[in-house]
Amino acid sequence: MGRDWQSPLGNFYGSTLVGLRAGDPPAATLALVAAVALHDALRFLAPDILFQIKWPNDIMADGAKLSGILLERSGDAVVIGIGVNLAFHPEGLDRKVTSLAALGAPVPEPAEFQIVLAGHLDDLLARWRSEGLIALRAAWVERAHPKGTALTVNAPDGSATQGLFDGLADDGALMLRLADGTIRAIHAGDIFLI
Repeated sequence: MGRDWQSPLGNFYGSTLVGLRAGDPPAATLALVAAVALHDALRFLAPDILFQIKWPNDIMADGAKLSGILLERSGDAVVIGIGVNLAFHPEGLDRKVTSLAALGAPVPEPAEFQIVLAGHLDDLLARWRSEGLIALRAAWVERAHPKGTALTVNAPDGSATQGLFDGLADDGALMLRLADGTIRAIHAGDIFLI
């Protein structure tokens, strides 16, 4: 995507490996699992801040990106990579970014954050496997920006589409209500809140 990536000390960067099992929900939906777990870990550490998930798995606070998650599948395993701006955030980007420190929240050490996040991720993975995607989808929507939020979707082919957030499809795709009232399922793209 041509974006610069910075990693100053004091922020959290971590990866975990999820071995896929027979009967698991689709592997791509681990993005939703990771987003809910990360959201809940942040709320545990900074309960006075309103965190929201932006599809599929960015955590936002005060209209600015606080963290990001990347997934990569290899065979029967998925690596979930998570970066969180705890103490610092980059400057001069094409979008608003923030950190826990900039939000006035207590800033945990990365190792402390890892322990909190791991607990939430373990719980959500167990729910993903036992309850399936329906319960997880409801948890994700509860933590996301509200339905009706105006979005721009920059698709992988370079096209841009505007619409209103209308929830998640059964498979975790973003549902975008277009100006003519039709609903389009978005499976990939760069999402911007308008």
